Amino acid sequence: MAQLYFRYGTMNSGKSIDVLKVAHNYEEQGKKVLLFTPVVNNRDGVGKVASRIGMQKEGIVVDEQMDMVQLAAAEKPNCILVDEAQFLSKQQVLQLAEIVDALNIPVIAYGLRADFVGDLFEGSYHLMALADKIEEIKTVCWFCDKKATMNMRCKDGIPVFEGEQIQIGGNESYIPVCRKCYSVKRKQSRQQ
Repeated sequence: MAQLYFRYGTMNSGKSIDVLKVAHNYEEQGKKVLLFTPVVNNRDGVGKVASRIGMQKEGIVVDEQMDMVQLAAAEKPNCILVDEAQFLSKQQVLQLAEIVDALNIPVIAYGLRADFVGDLFEGSYHLMALADKIEEIKTVCWFCDKKATMNMRCKDGIPVFEGEQIQIGGNESYIPVCRKCYSVKRKQSRQQ
């Protein structure tokens, strides 16, 4: 029985390399995979699923007009993988659930749980609500040895705590931190 998985982690926790690894494992066995990436994910170019360690693969761009259910029904893949799933809309997450339930195709969605101020993204919110299995991909805090649970946005190396929810970026813009270090840096920024 197919299931909807949501695998979440902070920035730099290895989500995209895991997507690429899973895609490779299916394809090496001669199985078909559809790899989706939201149109807003343009860090390495629209349609690219790329890891910070240099591996990348072309993905299928998901925008508001795409009917993922129809595409999955026509293509009949063994698995669907989604990178940067936090950027999906509620309707797109509902489509993923329909693919699992109606077409019996497993879907593994990878993304951030929360943004740089600790608020859930729309896609993450609905994946948390609908996923059959929720799994954390862990990494270590930039400042200490605790598990990172927050994404700290930085500008010129200085933490920032205001701005638009979506700002595409990599190591130059975000670092993984634990809640304690996040709180300390936030308090320090208020005192300046």
